[in-house]
Amino acid sequence: MNDDRPNPYATPQANLDNGIAGSHDYAGFWVRAVASIVDTIVILIITGPFMFWIYGTEMFTSTDMVKGPADVLLSYIFPLAFTIVLWMKFGGTPGKRLLKIKVLDEKTGQHLSLAKALLRYVGYFVSILGLFIGFIWIAFDSKKKGWHDHIAGSIVVIG
Repeated sequence: MNDDRPNPYATPQANLDNGIAGSHDYAGFWVRAVASIVDTIVILIITGPFMFWIYGTEMFTSTDMVKGPADVLLSYIFPLAFTIVLWMKFGGTPGKRLLKIKVLDEKTGQHLSLAKALLRYVGYFVSILGLFIGFIWIAFDSKKKGWHDHIAGSIVVIG
């Protein structure tokens, strides 16, 4: 057998010559899933006490999609702003930073711009459609990109 062939099971390499020396490994599905779980826990730790203080046990018993203005702020606006600012400033949310992965602009290798960060966040909702297929796509994509990454032109790399 010819041992010069590349390993088809090796992690794909990102060649980010535009601003980053060398290449990086793409972050796969499972590490990104764990990072998302960590991020959800962090956001709940921050917003949960406020929600309970404002809405009490109604927070757990109400079937209303939106309980009031504070709910909109804490459940929708805060997570959006929190996530976008951290992508732009640090290249990742707490979960991603903990697991040493970064969200970068695919073309420049830099942190996301506001426009790309907003596109990526909106892309999350597209990725949720069809039983989360846009997130599952990460496991099969050659660059480990979900639909939200394709929409925004972003990649997630280790390092």
